[in-house]
Amino acid sequence: MTPHFTPDPAKGAAVKAADRAHVFHSWSAQGLIDPLAVAGAEGSYFWDYEGNRYLDFTSGLVFTNIGYQHPKVVAAIQEQAAKMTTFAPAFAVEARSEAARLIASRTPGDLDKIFFTNGGAEAIENAVRMARLHTGRHKVLAAYRSYHGATNTAINLTGDPRRWASDNGSSGTVHFWAPFLYRSAFYSATQEEECARALQHLEDTIAFEGPAAVAAIVLESVPGTAGIMTPPPGYLQGVREICDRYGIVFVLDEVMSGFGRTGRWFAADHFDVVPDLMTFAKGVNSGYVPLGGVAISGRIAETFEKRAFPGGLTYSGHPLACAAAVATLQVMEEEKVVENAAHIGASVIGPGLRDLAERHPSIGEVRGTGMFWALELVKNRETREPLVPYNATGADAAPMAAFGAACKKNGLWPFINMNRTHVVPPCNVTEAEAKEGLAALDEALTVADEHTA
Repeated sequence: MTPHFTPDPAKGAAVKAADRAHVFHSWSAQGLIDPLAVAGAEGSYFWDYEGNRYLDFTSGLVFTNIGYQHPKVVAAIQEQAAKMTTFAPAFAVEARSEAARLIASRTPGDLDKIFFTNGGAEAIENAVRMARLHTGRHKVLAAYRSYHGATNTAINLTGDPRRWASDNGSSGTVHFWAPFLYRSAFYSATQEEECARALQHLEDTIAFEGPAAVAAIVLESVPGTAGIMTPPPGYLQGVREICDRYGIVFVLDEVMSGFGRTGRWFAADHFDVVPDLMTFAKGVNSGYVPLGGVAISGRIAETFEKRAFPGGLTYSGHPLACAAAVATLQVMEEEKVVENAAHIGASVIGPGLRDLAERHPSIGEVRGTGMFWALELVKNRETREPLVPYNATGADAAPMAAFGAACKKNGLWPFINMNRTHVVPPCNVTEAEAKEGLAALDEALTVADEHTA
């Protein structure tokens, strides 16, 4: 794929200047960043005004599950804009109804009611509100090594350092350790031990917090930004059983792992588990127009049959976003995008990453499935010391920064978080594109290897 674009450095400089003068960027010290001015994108690639092309192994922020500028979804947005650009959420609108129907037809179990939001954080906010009202309880349990969004409840549930600056400690959130054998909090030697000990730890936490005070347990089906740690067999089923025993609402966060990312429509499908509430966003329409939501079980929905749900959003179920979702789900079905994610993950990405681990001492562990993979980079495989310290910044983060620069020099845009690089290309990535990305990673990892002991 060649960019249909003539380089225009002067325009790129103007775009950059306007950005630096007026745009306030998230999660950043504004004077220390240098955003790339992007001129265009198509499929699995994007390019700058200098004409440099990058294979996007980040899928934006893990949301372009069908790649950039898919013509059928672009056409659907244009058609909807010509017909009905927007309408208030209290009305029945064709695009909204059809999007809800198509989503509900793919969610597990009886998650048949869809409450639309503008993104994942709002989905978490409303799921927790539903759980608290349904149970009459206040406390909510969530895992360390998690990310659930940047709004008030969502950021307090989050387990990574982005929570720290906004952690008010009064929202009723309690954190616990979820299973992660490579860095086990339970001194486990096997996945079976890790599963059993993590479940016992969770049950102990509930006992000491007071089961009658706990409204919900919120878990990412497969934690995303925190490290793509696939839970061991039996863990999510065990959490489901604990929730049932204590009358706790089980919320699965599928904002990042949903809509084909793991090679199934939802990551929960790998574990044969049905939550009470499931949050989604990102891949539901490949991020083309902001959309998220909560899929609601019959039991929770019944609570609000005669009792008003005290929540809503001006743009809930926005027609343009819902039209994009309808088209995206149709494209995924017609073009077998979920099947492609599973196939390329199993036959190209997984084997390719394991091959890299054989040759690069900086790779401590390879883990993932579908188009959802992580490389844990370490200084020493025996001690498992991370390549950079936890939440490193500045000079402490230099090894990962050098690795990232090497990726970009080779035409690969990497997803880097702490001591990991995630391999999360679009779910419709081709075999050739996947191999191109692996080759670029291979070369860049030699830079990481220089920092190993």
